Amino acid sequence: MRSLSDRLTEWIADCVSHAGLKGVVFGLSGGVDSAVVAALCKRALGEHALGVIMPCDSSESDESDARLVAETLELETVTVRLDKTFRALMETLPEAGREVVANVKPRLRMAVLYYWANLRSAMVIGTGNRSEWLAGYFTKYGDGGADLLPLAGLYKTEVWALARELGVPEPVVVKPPSAGLWAGQTDEGEMGLSYEVLDNVFRALEAGKVGSLDTRLVQKVGEMKSRSHHKRVLPQIFEVLR
Repeated sequence: MRSLSDRLTEWIADCVSHAGLKGVVFGLSGGVDSAVVAALCKRALGEHALGVIMPCDSSESDESDARLVAETLELETVTVRLDKTFRALMETLPEAGREVVANVKPRLRMAVLYYWANLRSAMVIGTGNRSEWLAGYFTKYGDGGADLLPLAGLYKTEVWALARELGVPEPVVVKPPSAGLWAGQTDEGEMGLSYEVLDNVFRALEAGKVGSLDTRLVQKVGEMKSRSHHKRVLPQIFEVLR
């Protein structure tokens, strides 16, 4: 049986070919998800894979990890610094809470990715995994805005395993998952539970076997999925009777 990495690689290449395009563009954040996507895209498209590093009031360690991944994979990259753009935009908008402001960053990055994709006749490859997808832990029309989501069928715990198979640098694999939305922010801290627990609950829900799990935990995860349903579907259209 062919490996998961081989099947994902072939799927990416086939999707790009069927779309009549030449390559792929993706954000290179320094996190494990983007590193796995980078490795798969490099295998699938070679020199037609472009990683875009987009610092936006980000930590220097994230940028250095992104460059480590690029060097390891011998991947072409471009860097687009969004710090000034982000600050200039926020000066034109009313003040808001941290979570509202944080969503601006991934939406700026999405715009940049599609700019490069248009320049290179490429598809934008998203980096979100299944855990994030089902929990709604992504920004609508931000990091959720992509043409392909190769990892959206893999739980985070599966992504970590795939990362090691693909040779992603160990410092990137073991670093605490973070969207880099603000200083000290982590995915698990913001969600209030670990990816291991989240994955276990989602698996149990899908199998219909939640009897051994904490009822409050199952309810919390179920509500996360329910509240975020609108993020996973196309905009609703009012059907006019004709």
